Amino acid sequence: MRRGKVYYKDHLAGVITETNEGEFVFQYDEQYLKAHPSKFMAFTMPVTSKPYIDKRLFPFFEGLIPEGWLLDIASKNWKINRNDRMGLLLACCQNCIGAVSVVPIPEEDGE
Repeated sequence: MRRGKVYYKDHLAGVITETNEGEFVFQYDEQYLKAHPSKFMAFTMPVTSKPYIDKRLFPFFEGLIPEGWLLDIASKNWKINRNDRMGLLLACCQNCIGAVSVVPIPEEDGE
């Protein structure tokens, strides 16, 4: 299972997870829900206490992953398959341009 902390500006907004079954789950953080109930990251993902679950990486997060020649460079340098969308998200999106960043959670943290 791979996970990443999702930050909106400087606030922990939630956690994105790729389960061992291949599903993707995004869950807003409880503190974020209370403090920022109207500051959603994407129109397709309004702030809610219910987790978002899908068999594919959510389009909003797909949009954070580099494309074209930048994707080629990232894939080659980090030896990540272009189809490993969660791997690319965790490797490439820690310092995104814009308000959202994704920081990998090491597996041994078990949060």
